[in-house]
Amino acid sequence: MVDTIERNQQLLHAIQADDYAGYDPFDMLNSRIFRATPLYKSSLLRLAVLQFGKKSPINFRKLLLVPKARNPKAVAICVLGLVEDFRRTGEAIYIDEALRLGQWLIENRSDPAEWHNACWGYHFDWQARAFYVPRGKPNIITTVYVAKALLALGEASGITALSDYAVDAANFIRQHLYIPNGGEPYFAYIPGEKALVHNASLWGAAWCSVAARICGDNDLQEMAHAVATTSAVAQSDDGSWEYGAASHHRFVDGFHTGYNIEALDLLRTQTGIRDFDEAIRAGFSYYKNNFFTEEGIAKYYNNNVYPIDMHSFAQAILVFLKIDGYRKNSQIIDGMIEWAYRNMLSRKTDMFFYQKLKLYTNKV
Repeated sequence: MVDTIERNQQLLHAIQADDYAGYDPFDMLNSRIFRATPLYKSSLLRLAVLQFGKKSPINFRKLLLVPKARNPKAVAICVLGLVEDFRRTGEAIYIDEALRLGQWLIENRSDPAEWHNACWGYHFDWQARAFYVPRGKPNIITTVYVAKALLALGEASGITALSDYAVDAANFIRQHLYIPNGGEPYFAYIPGEKALVHNASLWGAAWCSVAARICGDNDLQEMAHAVATTSAVAQSDDGSWEYGAASHHRFVDGFHTGYNIEALDLLRTQTGIRDFDEAIRAGFSYYKNNFFTEEGIAKYYNNNVYPIDMHSFAQAILVFLKIDGYRKNSQIIDGMIEWAYRNMLSRKTDMFFYQKLKLYTNKV
């Protein structure tokens, strides 16, 4: 059995050694060399360079002068972990560290003069097939994760100002991301784009439910419920969700399915409304039966094990703990932890590798 508390400490120390800064699969557009050339103006070249950095098993970031940096979403996840460590141990060192990072998150939110409400984006430019997102432009996933972290930190520390930022994030989602869509509303991933991505929309709905409960905002609660209903109705008969509504989003993958289930469960716990019980039950059943191997691998796709990605393991553990508890799922949870530590951990750095593919392991 893996001693998860000891390993947690080793991983935390490794992250702290880099001051919570690191590389990201999508950070290649931070290359100081590429940004200094006129080639940077080409959307096709931006997309190519980004995908090259994501998929290359050799890390060219140092060569291309891509600096290690803090990602607000990653910092938020570290804050959530530190709050859990504080709750587990009662040791002030954890909450003090979390407060330091929480202050950094507040200072590095997206421009308040432009967006007016608390919101966060990535620390790199981001080129997708259909659109370009400059660094710092807020998106729903980063905003929700930071809001979750600040609320947890505010509750653990008793500092209400942190919780105020977390609640205000729901106002950003309502003001800038709501798409009425002819009675089938959803929340967009980023302002100004209208793609329906179910995990993003559901996380927005879940967070608006959290804020609505705290503020007693019935209109926001009704909006969140309507948005969640759109994605619940889009669930397939077998319990699966395609990633989104666009033609190139018609795939079913593990950790985004896990996001959907976790978000609906959060909405349920915040509202007490049981309208999504069947969507959660069917989604969890499909998830459990289609994304895990007997050896303990968390699959990426419903029809393909590869790429084996640490994100899939981490999200799976959260889903099993939150939906069904450790006791009912101890065998599968312990199996995933054992497999990940055996196959995905760098003994040199005490950090996990990014991905394992059929022919090689991406050790970034």
